[in-house]
Amino acid sequence: MTSDEVIQKIKEYQPLIRKVCLMYSQNRAESDDMFQEVCIQLWRAYPQFKGEAKFSTWLYRVSINTAISWIRKEKKHKHGSSEDEKMFGVHDDTPFYVTEEKREQVSSLHRAIKKLNDVDRTLVLLYLEEVAYAEIADIMGLTVNNIKVKMNRVKKRLKKLMDDDE
Repeated sequence: MTSDEVIQKIKEYQPLIRKVCLMYSQNRAESDDMFQEVCIQLWRAYPQFKGEAKFSTWLYRVSINTAISWIRKEKKHKHGSSEDEKMFGVHDDTPFYVTEEKREQVSSLHRAIKKLNDVDRTLVLLYLEEVAYAEIADIMGLTVNNIKVKMNRVKKRLKKLMDDDE
């Protein structure tokens, strides 16, 4: 694949990459920086892409691994941030016709997701993107049954976290 084709693929999957970055970042600026790092890593890693998995599976894996590495590196350099930075930015993109109650539910869900560990957060991200369990298993290097069990546990944990948030 040529350089132009790689750039085109990154552009095509940009919304997906941005979602990964938003899920793992604390604010928009950090998300933008993480997005750049993910794109660089995709560019560097592309020559190793063998086509054994779907391109989207490979892209998710590189994006998620880069995001997790980014936050681990950033945690070493940061000593804290404001509560406003910790909020997931849902209000900017929420359609005007969504009720305030729904907005609060979405905010509560995102606050709960932010409290999950990296593996569980990745699982939720992929689930919310409606990625099939078989593909999630490939991305995460687990069995489909393990993914199903983990997903059931994560759903229960999210419900508890959201109930505690009220």
